Amino acid sequence: MHVCGSRIAVLTLLLLGGVAVTTWTAPAARTQSSHNPCGPNRVVPAQRVREQIRAAFDARSYFPGATARLRVTAKPGQLVVQVFRVDATRPASNAMAGTPVAPASEISWAAGGHGTMEIRIGLWESGLYFARLSGSGRSLAFAPFIVKAQPLGSSRVAVVLPTNTWQAYNFRDSDRDGFGDTWYADPRVHTVDLTRPYLHHGVPSQLNGVMRWLAANGMRPDVFANDDLNAMTGAQLARLYDLVVFAGHEEYVTQHAFSAIKRYRDLGGNLAFLSANNFYARVTVQAGRMTCLGHFRDIGEPEAAIVGVQYLNWYQGSYPSRPFVLRSRAAAPWLFRGTGLRDGDHFGFSYGVEIDATAASSPPGTRVTAELPNIFGPGETAQMTYYQTARGAKVFAAGAMNFEAPQSPQTERMLANLWAFLAGP
Repeated sequence: MHVCGSRIAVLTLLLLGGVAVTTWTAPAARTQSSHNPCGPNRVVPAQRVREQIRAAFDARSYFPGATARLRVTAKPGQLVVQVFRVDATRPASNAMAGTPVAPASEISWAAGGHGTMEIRIGLWESGLYFARLSGSGRSLAFAPFIVKAQPLGSSRVAVVLPTNTWQAYNFRDSDRDGFGDTWYADPRVHTVDLTRPYLHHGVPSQLNGVMRWLAANGMRPDVFANDDLNAMTGAQLARLYDLVVFAGHEEYVTQHAFSAIKRYRDLGGNLAFLSANNFYARVTVQAGRMTCLGHFRDIGEPEAAIVGVQYLNWYQGSYPSRPFVLRSRAAAPWLFRGTGLRDGDHFGFSYGVEIDATAASSPPGTRVTAELPNIFGPGETAQMTYYQTARGAKVFAAGAMNFEAPQSPQTERMLANLWAFLAGP
């Protein structure tokens, strides 16, 4: 067993006015199975990274007023820590950007390298936040977290960020065995630590621009991590929200979340899936660790029965992204209102990466409104869909990645139309 530091660090953080003491815990041993139902069953050597600072929160979301624990590894010296809210500001590569919500605090980081800071969550509105840590020279690290609404239901719209997927695609090699601690890098890995610092200075690789678009348009939904969704029932969601938006690549969900969203839809709740490959992999989450069990469709619960479409393929590292082709404006006329688009027109310029298509399990009346024809070869066509249920639920699915943020004035109008139409009860 490899222990990442056993010494104890003590620090005082002026911003928080408290003292924190912590030890670093060792990762659990890996399974020896060579087959993994979630990953591609290939081995990817770990990326070599030079980081002066690493940081991650113990939880993925907090209520206002809570105390958050931020685990930090850094070289001895001065650290500057500040908390920001993600807004419409566009970040540089491998960075997060936003508006500060608390003053910066300078800390004398002691020898030993590992420690914990306690950060008091302010009375901040629900959204995506991050702690930015800077050290000597140009060293930077980011640690994202979500602030939940208090009370829940402050907005009639909930936006779920794909925090499970963020960690599944985290290739950090915390146990230093030469391979990333995810099934995407090592098929022996069946369980992923959800509290690891992200690579690339702490920025999740699946982070997209949806929060910037919401902020730019003055929208203030309740923002959830996957853990928050997993704590709610379908009936609770239906009572609190008219619309639940899955704002990114929502690949990994628990059985409880799958069933809760199905129940929410059956009670008339509206859904929007703005990316691809949603509700595909079935996982359990316990004590900050996510374990892959397989796929919902393999146990008789195909994701298309909720989403309208289901995962078909990925770009195999070679097929470029493309614009959508409008097939049927009549399938969702509200979506294209004010865009000037007609059947046969193209919109956007970069959709693809992973794609979905209708299946035999798609709900009756599922309509295809746009496509990426043969994007990954003959028959490999992405489909954007919409359907309504007898109880009045309205369900939209983008069918490809990158729809969650606008790519042109037309696609920005489409996102605004989608929000206005589906947010109504």
